[in-house]
Amino acid sequence: MPPPKLGLVNPNEIALFLDYYELTSTKTDFDHENDALVTQEYFVRSLPFGSYLVSAGLEQVIAFITNLRFEEKDLGWLEATSGPDFRNGFLDFLMNFKFSGDIYAVPEGTVVFPNEPIINVTGPTIEVQLIETYLLNIMNFQSLIATKTARMVDVADERTVVDFGARRAHGRDAALLAARAAYLAGATGTSLVLAGKMWDIPYIGTMPHAFIQNRPNELQAFREYSASFPHNTILLVDTYDTLEGVRNAIIVGKELHEQGYRLIGIRLDSGDLAKLSIEARKLLDEAGFEKSKIFVSSDLDEYRIEELIRADAPIDGFGVGTRLVTGANFNPITREGGVSALPGVYKLVERIGKDGHPIPKTKLSAQKVLLPFRKQVHRQFDENGLFHRDTISRWEEEVPDAEPLLVPIIQQGVLTYDFPLLEESRQYCRSQVELLPKSYRLLSEAPKFPVKLSPELEKVAS
Repeated sequence: MPPPKLGLVNPNEIALFLDYYELTSTKTDFDHENDALVTQEYFVRSLPFGSYLVSAGLEQVIAFITNLRFEEKDLGWLEATSGPDFRNGFLDFLMNFKFSGDIYAVPEGTVVFPNEPIINVTGPTIEVQLIETYLLNIMNFQSLIATKTARMVDVADERTVVDFGARRAHGRDAALLAARAAYLAGATGTSLVLAGKMWDIPYIGTMPHAFIQNRPNELQAFREYSASFPHNTILLVDTYDTLEGVRNAIIVGKELHEQGYRLIGIRLDSGDLAKLSIEARKLLDEAGFEKSKIFVSSDLDEYRIEELIRADAPIDGFGVGTRLVTGANFNPITREGGVSALPGVYKLVERIGKDGHPIPKTKLSAQKVLLPFRKQVHRQFDENGLFHRDTISRWEEEVPDAEPLLVPIIQQGVLTYDFPLLEESRQYCRSQVELLPKSYRLLSEAPKFPVKLSPELEKVAS
């Protein structure tokens, strides 16, 4: 009997992280010697919430592409399981595969809008097609989580937001990548220790209810915890009676003070968070713990955070789990929402003819019309330096007084872009959100940001 499998993706097998139709279509291209240069673009037709999107995941996409190699044992497995379909030299071609094209993209953390190209990939058609599934998997997920987090951080208004989502994530890779995307978009840290090791993200936590239940009483649990972590004592106070828990935290806080430490704060994880935080703040202040902070968790998202702040709840930080890590597209206040997914697509927009001229490629499916040609996005700013308008243009068009957003990442198969540290991308992301006028950052009924087509694309669209 074989041993149980851990089910983690082996980096040496990751070349097979593709949908089967990518192999069937590229095998057909190989058989018919179709090696035309094409451009495919990654963009998002519509957003699940709000008016803007934070682009995230580019670093992982580029790491995949630059390291993409098909192992002999995997190609052997493919041949054995697919019958004769992939013979006639195609597997040998895959064995020697190396991406040789060009990739332009917006830097991670850039604020973008529906239908704007976020990544364009130009190269031989087989190379461009084989990376589709991985690109979409990474970009759609991380951009979804980054956008969700950016909205929470924005409404939290300088209060901390921490990723607590690993246990509710849709898989282990999702938990790690969500922690990364959340931090990039402004989260203070994560509860997931491995994410801390992998991405240098501050890892943060307090205690579970089980820890308290496993002691004779709450006060003893608090004393034991503070003895082990006197420099960083945050006590979970709602296991039994929340306000009694606050009083027990105050007792331990006084004991810490006598030892030269201080009570960092308390955490509320259930009940009427606005009311309980007000009552807890009063108890703490009366006892001389004005600097001890109040942190809350329990099914939070941007809507609940905004609601708590509007209620003048004296809350200093928010731990957000399920609704962050799943990118929940659901407003718990209005009970409105839909599928928690980002509908990003990767579509063929241009093919270079034998004469070297671009041939536009479009799609006329109902509600999925595709704007052809390789494209660039140009951003204009108002007199205050805020985002004013975007223009989508053909690649070679110039837009006066505007900044092109897609920058070179890979040129002729060579990585030319110097990826910033995650902390630098985080700072860039926050500056991007702050440059978006506040009306476009409203949680509900935000207007559409003005995005227009260039004169050349207007001709094509009409």
